[in-house]
Amino acid sequence: MTIKRVTVLMGGASTEREVSLRSGQAAGKALEEAAFTVTLVDVGRDPAELVRTIAETRPEVVFNALHGRFGEDGCVQGVLNLLGVPYTHSGLLASAAAMDKGFARSLFETHGIPVAKGRVLRKGEASPLPRPHVVKPLNEGSSVGVYILKQGDNRDPLTDWPFDSDQVLVEEFIPGRELTVAVMGDRALGALEITSERGFYDYEAKYAQGGSRHIMPAPIPPEDYAEACRLAVAAHRALGCRGVSRADLRYDDTVKGTRPRMIVLEVNTQPGMTATSLVPEIAAHAGISFPELVRWMVEEARCDG
Repeated sequence: MTIKRVTVLMGGASTEREVSLRSGQAAGKALEEAAFTVTLVDVGRDPAELVRTIAETRPEVVFNALHGRFGEDGCVQGVLNLLGVPYTHSGLLASAAAMDKGFARSLFETHGIPVAKGRVLRKGEASPLPRPHVVKPLNEGSSVGVYILKQGDNRDPLTDWPFDSDQVLVEEFIPGRELTVAVMGDRALGALEITSERGFYDYEAKYAQGGSRHIMPAPIPPEDYAEACRLAVAAHRALGCRGVSRADLRYDDTVKGTRPRMIVLEVNTQPGMTATSLVPEIAAHAGISFPELVRWMVEEARCDG
């Protein structure tokens, strides 16, 4: 069947709403260049309204450009499964598993994928990790709410954090370099290094123009480059992802005379599609244009039910 009508879901009610709007607009433009008939839908908080809108637009496929809660955590995937409408990116189970950082890291450990030392704590518990260490909410993306607690830092996010949750993940801080790998189907498209003068690849570094610098391909030894790609695909498979995902890793080459250490931080099942996004940049280096990338995603779309 030739697919013509695509509805792009964007916006949403999460902390990543503005990024999602940009992703949706950029993806919608690329889809039109790929000869699809596109309808953009700004998703609000009312699921009944979402169902009505999807029914009205009669999509053959939904391109899910939502980020964060509701759009990336299995909720909207469940709605689309019930409606029987194929959609891009991962299904309900993989989306929920990847969004829960504590569960995802346990799954990675089970599959032999290296992760940072850490544990999930309830609000008010003291962290057992020495500083510096990282504090992050369990179910936010784009580095929203992430703190690096250093020696002499008087903040106490474990007691009074701005997260809508009773639990938080604390992990050892891994020095070194920030890598990200795009996975398309069952293969890695390549590994990119991210640098930022902010010293931390936070929300502003991710989305502000000039907030970070991308080096593609990542300037690391060939065997380490291959290992980063292997781990990204392994993490994608461990979660049961489909379509496109992006794995974020730390590459610790700070200890001279020893093999560099590679750590998987997380997998993004709904990677950004903005002007500064990483997956389209990695895909372009692999010879895949943005319209070609979104066309492939639409053609691979399906639902779980």
